[in-house]
Amino acid sequence: MEATAGGSRRRPTLLRLLCPKKSLVSPPTPSLRWLLGSPRFLPPLTVAAALRSLPDGASSPDLQREAEEIRGLLVRGFDIVGAVHVGSADAGGALELARAVRERLYGERASHGMVGGCVELGTGEIRFVVSEGDGVEAVEVTEVVWEDDPGRLLWEKGCLLRCELLLKLPLYVPSDDTSGIEARFYSLIESTASKLRDPHVSYLIEGPRTTPGESHYSIILHGNDLNSVPHLSRNGSTEEYDANIVSCSKFFPAKRSLSLTRENADAIQITILSNQSFNSSKASTPAVEYFPAPALASLRAINLKLDILCYTSVDFPVAAAVSELIIPGLADQLSIMKKAIVSELTTQQPQLSPYHFVPPGLLIPVTTIYDTRYGEIEEKQSELRRNLHLRLQLPLDRPLLRISNALNFSIGGTDKKASKSGSSLLRDVHREIPSSGVSGGIISLIDGSYEYYHYLHDGIDDNGWGCAYRSLQTIMSWYRLQQYSSINVPSHREIQQVLVEIGDKDPSFIGSREWIGAIELSFVLDKLLGVSCKVINVRSGDELPEKCRELAIHFETQGTPVMIGGGVLAYTLLGVDYNEASGDCAFLILDPHYTGADDLKKIVNGGWCGWKKSIDSKGRSFFLKDKFYNLLLPQRPNMV
Repeated sequence: MEATAGGSRRRPTLLRLLCPKKSLVSPPTPSLRWLLGSPRFLPPLTVAAALRSLPDGASSPDLQREAEEIRGLLVRGFDIVGAVHVGSADAGGALELARAVRERLYGERASHGMVGGCVELGTGEIRFVVSEGDGVEAVEVTEVVWEDDPGRLLWEKGCLLRCELLLKLPLYVPSDDTSGIEARFYSLIESTASKLRDPHVSYLIEGPRTTPGESHYSIILHGNDLNSVPHLSRNGSTEEYDANIVSCSKFFPAKRSLSLTRENADAIQITILSNQSFNSSKASTPAVEYFPAPALASLRAINLKLDILCYTSVDFPVAAAVSELIIPGLADQLSIMKKAIVSELTTQQPQLSPYHFVPPGLLIPVTTIYDTRYGEIEEKQSELRRNLHLRLQLPLDRPLLRISNALNFSIGGTDKKASKSGSSLLRDVHREIPSSGVSGGIISLIDGSYEYYHYLHDGIDDNGWGCAYRSLQTIMSWYRLQQYSSINVPSHREIQQVLVEIGDKDPSFIGSREWIGAIELSFVLDKLLGVSCKVINVRSGDELPEKCRELAIHFETQGTPVMIGGGVLAYTLLGVDYNEASGDCAFLILDPHYTGADDLKKIVNGGWCGWKKSIDSKGRSFFLKDKFYNLLLPQRPNMV
């Protein structure tokens, strides 16, 4: 341990990081990153994620703007725990900036430990300091741990709570004077937020169901119950409370495996109810009261859809979670929507809708609010998503925050939303295949999910002529599942109609059994998706191994499935395993000529999806020496 100036010895400081190092140091340009953690529910000085301060390179960030934008993204239960300066040597200055933005976020100085860091541009080396409380001097971190299994620490003892609330608020505006409309609107929102703790408000709390028909635990809390929740210490535990207090773990199965996938996310569901007769000893009947307006007024209905997530420990009392997380979270979202709506009160009201995401590379969920008056491809929405990608440090060439990417929560045993793909086809069948047999090779694979289309699918007998159509359908499914497109995967007839419409084929082509090749596939992808394609020509199957390096670069940069057409056969290429030194290589082939049922074991064991060498161990050639081959490499659209 290191001695302080006064001769006393301070204890070691351990900093635990769950986010990848590249989220703090890349790109190596001057910038500021905000560090997120959960001081209440995770070990002290634990960093779960990093957000980028915008704009990059700003020497003095607009802290109020930063706080407002982070408030909209941050799930309650997570907090700002520090900052890192890239290209600066002032770790202490980063820590003070984190304190300042956190104070603007919550209106108070942080009582938990805070982290400051600085990154040297040339080496990428990071130096950290920590302060274990407000007013406590910052000291150097003595040990930094980058967790190997960060998801386990977050979710083994953590869980999500979700609350949706639809509101229709009456705003009365004098017909002859609209000057006070903003003040009336602000008062209406504040009044609504204050009623969330009203004794007449009840909270129905239900656990998620993992299988249809499975029972789930549920309770009802009343507003009065929230006034007597146990005292909470800063680490999220209760100092003393009755053993009968229900914790969040009660709502999950004993052998719990939390799902946080886009298709099916688990959360305790909280529904807000109004019970006007609660605690009333007298029977009552509905009554109508008349209050004459002092002047002519118009009624404007303010429609709001609130939808919040909160993170907590499974050991945390659920009443405390509602009181300390859900209600403040709803109030926060009301405040955010208030600012977005107030400027358009006298015109068309924004249609605001919150969505929750866990994009690749981020371990914790974030919330965004979109104005659904605008389509997803309109410039206003695209620019908003682009800024979100920058802040969350997501790539700018793929759509990760579109509505179709949002988490889908199952409630009461049924999915709230239908399956996003609308398909029951096998996906990603290559994940079960054995190794390629290439010694010392580097594997480059498709990036994303796809559906396996093959002969006889959809009741269409295309045996002997439809392999290229099936390869195209698999490629189209990739674009759909990666959210680049929302159009359905086209049928054989629809593919033929496109080729006739663009003048490539005669009308008699529709309904025929004529083959198509790589060039026709490129025409269809361009027409339906606006996707450009690169074509590689080889004169013989023997030359295909020479293209392995180029194919590896394609999978590493574009990540799309490749169509290989040669002679009368077409295949879908999902990756390559290539040893550049020896030239040994293998091709990961998805074969559309399969005619059996969608049995994954049968498909893999039968070699319908597997690694193929140009010449196998028995001297047999997979690609024919006397055939010309075209390889169609669809490009990834540069969009968010």
